[in-house]
Amino acid sequence: MAGLGYKVFTAGEVLTAASVNGYLMQGVLVFDDASARTAAIGTPTEGMASYLKDTDSLELYDGSSWVGGGDITAVTAGTALTGGGSSGDVTLNYDFTTANPLTSSTATAYTVASSDAGSYLQFTAAGTVTISTATAFTAGQQVQILADGTALTIAGDGGVTLAGAGTAGTAVSFTVGNQYEAVAIVGVGSDAYRIIGNVTGA
Repeated sequence: MAGLGYKVFTAGEVLTAASVNGYLMQGVLVFDDASARTAAIGTPTEGMASYLKDTDSLELYDGSSWVGGGDITAVTAGTALTGGGSSGDVTLNYDFTTANPLTSSTATAYTVASSDAGSYLQFTAAGTVTISTATAFTAGQQVQILADGTALTIAGDGGVTLAGAGTAGTAVSFTVGNQYEAVAIVGVGSDAYRIIGNVTGA
């Protein structure tokens, strides 16, 4: 018999088998595990609720199967996230400093590493930023270049394809237009990069 919902019994009312099965038996049924539940309830009805001790899970019968039992026991904060918890409402906070770090450099020659993806590189001296096969960005990964020095050049090592400002090839370089410009280097494929910003290709 399917659950009948809620009923207020009156004094002297006859308690029938249908009322017991339809009203009184519709609480949360507790079993050691799913096998014990199946053995006890041969034909469950829609709306039944059960608690399984082995998995500490509450499940409802939706008319065709028992649903609602999850296995998530905690929310753990990963890279660039803080917070989390193992019960109740939890909050995750995004740490912009960790996710998008700013590194300042006085180097006049720098090769972008794969670990630079998602970061800001600030160069305070004139020089050359090289994109090599070791940069190995996947499509969509990028690095922001801040040209705080003068005469900053972005070049490939011959093993990568660079494209931007109407120029493309494996033996091209780009000069950043002005001091304090910001230029993005974006991976668009295997060893292929797009240079975005005020640059001149050569």
